[in-house]
Amino acid sequence: MTKADIVDVIASATGLTKVETEAVVDGFIQTVIQAMKEGKNIEIRGFGSFKVKKRKGRIARNPRTGEQVKVDDHYVPYFKVSKEMKQVVNESMKRLNESKQL
Repeated sequence: MTKADIVDVIASATGLTKVETEAVVDGFIQTVIQAMKEGKNIEIRGFGSFKVKKRKGRIARNPRTGEQVKVDDHYVPYFKVSKEMKQVVNESMKRLNESKQL
């Protein structure tokens, strides 16, 4: 599903225009990015949380040449799914797979 697909679904469900909906979706995405750039965590109950994790530096290996490469400490965005969302997705996928097997 692409951002355009998400905009279409939300626009049809809310009655907003696609332009208005796209502005809201873009605003949400930019807010999440800005908060993470500032080192803030974001928690959306029933959905999940966005966090920034620090990865330690290490010695890696270039797969083409086999040469060792030093990778410095760095920060990565991380999304952790809520228990509720895990449960809903798991149950839905089980039902979907059961119906395909019949």
